[in-house]
Amino acid sequence: MPPADTTHAPSATSDPPAVEFRAVEKRYGSGPVILDDINLTAAPGDFVALIGPSGCGKSTLLKLIAGLSPITRGELLLAGRTSPASLSTSATTPNTPADDLAYVFQEPTLLPWLTVAANVALPLDLRATPPARRTPLVTAALALVGLAPRADYYPRQLSGGQKMRVSIARALVLSPQILLLDEPFGALDEMTRDRLNEELLAIRERQRWTAFFVTHSVAEAVFLSNRIVVMSANPGRLHREIRVDLPYPRTPATRRAPAYHRLVDEVSQLLRSVEDIATTPPEPETRNPKPGTVPL
Repeated sequence: MPPADTTHAPSATSDPPAVEFRAVEKRYGSGPVILDDINLTAAPGDFVALIGPSGCGKSTLLKLIAGLSPITRGELLLAGRTSPASLSTSATTPNTPADDLAYVFQEPTLLPWLTVAANVALPLDLRATPPARRTPLVTAALALVGLAPRADYYPRQLSGGQKMRVSIARALVLSPQILLLDEPFGALDEMTRDRLNEELLAIRERQRWTAFFVTHSVAEAVFLSNRIVVMSANPGRLHREIRVDLPYPRTPATRRAPAYHRLVDEVSQLLRSVEDIATTPPEPETRNPKPGTVPL
């Protein structure tokens, strides 16, 4: 087995955490608690996979990091600074995403009337980046995902995997410090998904960002991350964290390693136990009958 890659290991310096949740609670209005007592710290360079039952708040957690939704209680810090989500005091207050992060959604969300290059350039357009700077940044981002020859194509001319590569390029064009990915490969076939997992880590070899990756695939979580956070539901809580000590870079050979399969089995069993708890109905309430009566 090759030696562990330390270039992209979590930072061991005195730098502040990239992301830090401090007793964070999230609810929408007067509704039920969605996330409860979230305490989680990610160091610069961490690749954190979030996995858990449907409805446990994985995507909500990403939205809090992005500043797209305010926290209800607690504190959320990005690189030691109070995040936009913490600055909001009302669920109806508009939020502005942090400048140093990017978000990759479940669907590519490409504009069909724009070329591949124009879709990737959208974040730069929103920041009024001069064309002289914009063109080389778009070219470099497309080269990272292997789509430079298709810069003038339209989304209808691309496969599902290629569209997702465009979405990733659009997220990386601003060189973010934090990359949020919400099941970006969930709708793809297994072979395409595995290949994009490998390509994502290859990009990580060339760029340094902290990643939060939501997935329902245990195998994907183990392959990509150095930390897996298993969440429980109703309300969403951090149930347990598992460290993934498989060395980087990870390749197709990683999926054949005994240590990889042991971790997949461990996380699968843990996830199954959490899902069993989530689907177990509560015990019926018992009351002491009044004297002289027969309980029904």
